[in-house]
Amino acid sequence: MESRSPGKYQKRYDEEVGGPSTDNEIVAVASTSQDAFDIPPKNVPVDRLRRWRQAALVLNASRRFRYTLDLKKEEEKDKIRRKIRAHAQVIRAAFLFKEAGEREAVAVSVDSRTVDPSSNDGFSISSEELTSLSREHNLSSLQELGGINGLSKLLKSNAERGISADATELERRKELFGSNTYPRKKGKNYFLFLWEASQDLTLIILTVAAVISLVLGMTTESVSEGWYDGGSILFAVLLVIFFTATSDYRQSLQFQHLNEEKQNIKVEVIRGGRRVEASIFDLVVGDVIPLKIGDQVPADGVLISGHSLAIDESSMTGESKIVNKNQNGPFLMSGCKVADGYGTMMVTAVGLNTEWGLLMANISEDNGEETPLQVRLNGVATFIGMVGLTVAVTVLFVLWIRYFTGNTKNSDGTTQFVKGQTSVKQSFIGAIKIFTIAVTIVVVAVPEGLPLAVTLTLAYSMRKMMRDKALVRRLSACETMGSATTICSDKTGTLTLNQMTVVEAYVGGTRLDDVSNTKMMSATVSSLLMEGISQNTTANVFEPEDGGADEVTGSPTEKAILSWGIKLGMKFSEARNRSSVIRVFPFNSEKKRGGVAVQLPDGKVHIHWKGAAELVLSSCSSCLSLDGTIYPINPDKLNEYKRHIEVMAESSLRCVAFAYRPLNAEAVPKEENRDNWVLPEEELILLGIVGIKDPCRPGVKDAVELCTSAGVKVRMVTGDNIQTAKAIAFECGILDTRDATEPVVIEGRVFRALSESERESIAEKISVMGRSSPNDKLLLVQALKRKGHVVAVTGDGTNDAPALNDADIGLAMGISGTEVAKESSDIIILDDNFASLVKVVRWGRSVYANIQKFIQFQLTVNVAALVINVVAAVSSGEVPLTAVQE
Repeated sequence: MESRSPGKYQKRYDEEVGGPSTDNEIVAVASTSQDAFDIPPKNVPVDRLRRWRQAALVLNASRRFRYTLDLKKEEEKDKIRRKIRAHAQVIRAAFLFKEAGEREAVAVSVDSRTVDPSSNDGFSISSEELTSLSREHNLSSLQELGGINGLSKLLKSNAERGISADATELERRKELFGSNTYPRKKGKNYFLFLWEASQDLTLIILTVAAVISLVLGMTTESVSEGWYDGGSILFAVLLVIFFTATSDYRQSLQFQHLNEEKQNIKVEVIRGGRRVEASIFDLVVGDVIPLKIGDQVPADGVLISGHSLAIDESSMTGESKIVNKNQNGPFLMSGCKVADGYGTMMVTAVGLNTEWGLLMANISEDNGEETPLQVRLNGVATFIGMVGLTVAVTVLFVLWIRYFTGNTKNSDGTTQFVKGQTSVKQSFIGAIKIFTIAVTIVVVAVPEGLPLAVTLTLAYSMRKMMRDKALVRRLSACETMGSATTICSDKTGTLTLNQMTVVEAYVGGTRLDDVSNTKMMSATVSSLLMEGISQNTTANVFEPEDGGADEVTGSPTEKAILSWGIKLGMKFSEARNRSSVIRVFPFNSEKKRGGVAVQLPDGKVHIHWKGAAELVLSSCSSCLSLDGTIYPINPDKLNEYKRHIEVMAESSLRCVAFAYRPLNAEAVPKEENRDNWVLPEEELILLGIVGIKDPCRPGVKDAVELCTSAGVKVRMVTGDNIQTAKAIAFECGILDTRDATEPVVIEGRVFRALSESERESIAEKISVMGRSSPNDKLLLVQALKRKGHVVAVTGDGTNDAPALNDADIGLAMGISGTEVAKESSDIIILDDNFASLVKVVRWGRSVYANIQKFIQFQLTVNVAALVINVVAAVSSGEVPLTAVQE
């Protein structure tokens, strides 16, 4: 039997995902899975970029590559990161040496501390002490403070209820211990953008030509009339500089705004006993924060309690190593990711008092990205510019030869240059006028507006996408999304509303006429069911003291099950207090089930399991009847339960089963050996099966039809039962009939069992994949890409990160998505709505349409003007289109 590995991607706790049904399949998946958070970067390595940059011949490089990645800045950022990490380790070591020297001299305990209201506003511990505690990670110092209980007393917090939600109290803590923010590096000011815009080579040439024209005009003609040409050109140059600088400055401000939106992570925090959602910037010292798989640790803190909690600290230590957290190693660092398990932490340091805050304060969020479209169009503009420059130089020499050989005539028919007669001054003026003609040809040839048009179009599209609930994390996604040929979409929350309720229930082998009817159940059945519902969950119920309605928080599936338990008469706090949790097996996205071992006051131990109905059912050997008697599940009874599951699934219900197993106390390992204890998952006793309804989103069928008509194939990849997936796909318009068969509808285990060539051959035919694991989604994406598709993938869980990263466009869910999924994505769908995804495709295509129209206009004008000026210059020595006109 496979043990839990914290090195795998784990999806947030939800019952949606199905998985392999045999141990052999689990081992097969495990052998191909990647290490947790070991995600290859999407951007090209710096060394490769440098080689290409050195090999490229670029005209007007200062402008053409204004938006390219600054390799030196990237290297400086890496150096800063390494320095800060090194300094942090040195500081930590210094604290350890200092603490070791003072430990014998000074003994600090909670009981000996006296509260001095005048010194620290009533708190018995200072910000400096908390900062040193967080940075040195010394367990003995925490124990001297009285452990987590002593620390919570010093911070006037509660390990279960948190701090007060009073705004005055929160503001007071911010003033004393700091806020969870850090100073941002100021972006470039407007004048710097003006300076950069004025460095354009073409504008410099045009400025030189304008000055020469101005001097010649005022010298040869009167001052009042001679400034027209030169002054007009200078005005045009200044106009272009100001317009370019303003555009770049506004785009810089927009990137800053998007970065702030990206970093403004919403987290759950317990205040006053109630779970509320708060911005990461609003957290204060003393806050109690629940953590689950895929979350980012929002501040430095100490673990209160946890189950199989594993943290990826690579973002801070630089080492790709998963660290298990428990009471022997309870310190958590801000910026790290939860790789496995769940727990709660108490915040001890925020903002610049954390290593993450110092790191982020010294690293600017400059976006130095250049999109593929910009690269290609810069190449086009560079090629046209080189052609124009070559033509201009050729024309210049031709006209100079004609001029100095006496073949150039004035308007009255006289020769402009006669050897030995024309003065040096007149010869110089004539040569300069010809040079001005050549400069005009260069100005005509180079499409200066082309790169700027791309930038403006992309920036405009980003703003519009933001209004349409799509946060663009990578600029290239704006244009790439327009080329998407297929979308591999999740079901829950994307195609459906993610508002789940229990609408059907089978308990003791009997269908309840009313899901909240407990009269049919015996006290034994009711007690066991409520025990499993209350203990085997990561959700929480807040019970107001004033007798108001209970507030349920957690994932939609957990909320639906807890709400059903409350309807059955469950008192959440009382049910949890009747037993104590001794071991937790967090929900596993491969086994599609989660378990918990609880100990009763009389010493008895119960193992409760909850998960995908058909998988839990396969582990059950008996069933508990409504009267509390246990009877074996024979083949006929097993087929009956399977039919119940199929009927519910065909009605687009998600099926979740509950089972338990009593265990002798002697079979439970001692407390110090429980970390490696694998909960028994065979010979279970079935308690019940529920059907959870999650209706389709309004308008999703029209959106799918719109994608299909536009040539974008929509595929559903879900962990739900294949029958449930088929029903929802038919309702959404992804399937034309409920009777679709393989390979149009396929299970993940069947797809992964195929060879690579077989997967490629059927990948394009797949419309629905049910009971899929995250690795199945990755295999499908890879097969579709090998067939030449541009693949967009939606995902919300930690385990979706490989598929999101490997896809051409990764789209993470803003509401239900984990931070790991968001960081692996290109675009974040803020409302988790498939219709918003369709709008992203529409804006992506509009980018190409707008650029295509502009190129047609720009090249038509430039090529026509270039040909006219070249022909006229060679034939007559004059150009009909001047630099001012261009």
